[in-house]
Amino acid sequence: MISQYEEKGKIFTPVINKEPKKVIIQTIHHKITGTVYVRPSDRLIDELNKNEKFLAVTEAIVHDLVDQILFKCDFLTVNSDQIIWILPIEELKPGDTND
Repeated sequence: MISQYEEKGKIFTPVINKEPKKVIIQTIHHKITGTVYVRPSDRLIDELNKNEKFLAVTEAIVHDLVDQILFKCDFLTVNSDQIIWILPIEELKPGDTND
């Protein structure tokens, strides 16, 4: 990795570009909708498989188990161990109804 130093000793590193992915995250007690950021060459699962303890979510909306909104926030971190499943909203397909 290439690093540059400021005269006062601050280290500058190259910016890592990431793409936003709108997702639904299910935990044991909550459903969270929001945006996570993934490197262009990675999949969402690659982001989860990193050694990071928490997953950063922006524009987060936290719902309870009956889908009522508990709160909204600009930034939220979710403990990766608490995630049951995560779904990219772009892959969401309408359910089959028998009406």
